[in-house]
Amino acid sequence: MPHPLTSFPTGFLWGAATAAHQTEGNNVNTDSWMAENAVPPRFAERSGDACDSYHRWPDDLDIVRDLGLGAYRFSIEWARVEPEPGHFSQAEIAHYSRMVQGCLERGITPVVTLHHFSSPRWFRRDGAWTSASAADRFARYVEAVLPALDGVHWICTINEPNMVAMAEARLSAEQHVPAAPGVPALSDEAFEGLASAHRAAREVLAALPGVRSGWTVANQNVTAVDGADELADRVRNSVDDRFLDVGRSDDFIGVQAYSRMLIGPDGLRKATASRQTQMGWEFYPAALAEAVRHTAARVGDVPILVTENGIATPDDSERIEYTQLALEGLRAAMEDGIDVRGYLHWSLLDNYEWGSWDATFGLVAVDRTDFRRTVKSSGRWYGQVAQTNGAILSESDQTAGALR
Repeated sequence: MPHPLTSFPTGFLWGAATAAHQTEGNNVNTDSWMAENAVPPRFAERSGDACDSYHRWPDDLDIVRDLGLGAYRFSIEWARVEPEPGHFSQAEIAHYSRMVQGCLERGITPVVTLHHFSSPRWFRRDGAWTSASAADRFARYVEAVLPALDGVHWICTINEPNMVAMAEARLSAEQHVPAAPGVPALSDEAFEGLASAHRAAREVLAALPGVRSGWTVANQNVTAVDGADELADRVRNSVDDRFLDVGRSDDFIGVQAYSRMLIGPDGLRKATASRQTQMGWEFYPAALAEAVRHTAARVGDVPILVTENGIATPDDSERIEYTQLALEGLRAAMEDGIDVRGYLHWSLLDNYEWGSWDATFGLVAVDRTDFRRTVKSSGRWYGQVAQTNGAILSESDQTAGALR
């Protein structure tokens, strides 16, 4: 067995993540804004001003730096950059360029996502990811934002394409057959469009020196119970594996994991565990290590970047507990030889969770009236993890054995 890590490898990226629509505020040209403001309402709450990070991003970067984190993942909002087809805002491209430079000036590694769920209204109107022109349009947008990516070496093309394909199936008038009863269906047409757009974007990004590009998959940790192995395999291929397979030739693949999906002989089993998060998910910190191990087995020697992992909870001590267990499991996976380059916690801020403000994932609380940021104890703890390169986790290794 490899020698146990007392700290993580030199150069390991420790950071936190956000997304534009969830934090910027007033992204009025997105399909998400359109859905939030539909009549009758489709969601309990609207994003509105969100965290006002469009204006307060320097404050957010100062927090990242002051906590001792070395990386910050954020997204560029396509709908701001290209509000109408073929019409690009140089002012918005300059805005995101300032964010990138703001990271570099603070010694923070920017990890930029080019599409994080929300799309321009016109893209939705024209068929979104099921359109025959989706890949060309996405590549055109990526080419337009190249000037903003100067100095960026980690670029995520599309966030959680498996969840996007799931959303496309819900929005479609066509019938989509789920892989198992209770499991949300995914649009095969959207999968093809997303995969083509990802490949086209990587071709454009290859023009940047030293860039690493890949996409991020929301690993569902499909787990068979009561002998439902064959059905679980079918579900796993539908919701995870075909998306992981697209990344086999990428520079890295992003792993995002929070809990697990239980599949029994009759289909999806709802979480019945006594501990559940604000999202209704099972408290399951082993999800990260399981997702990393499964991804590595699927994609071979492609490096892994943990682009999201965290917990929605009002109890900050529970956030520390969950994150510590998840990181101990990650370290054990790395001891077994899996190439993981960094860990980006979701989320830096308590932000808008796609329809509601109830779920709090953040290391930092945000007052929704004056937007004042308050670092939580979990944020200070995670900062110590980053500053010691994970060495402080070794002080409580008694919990690691359960995850090895």
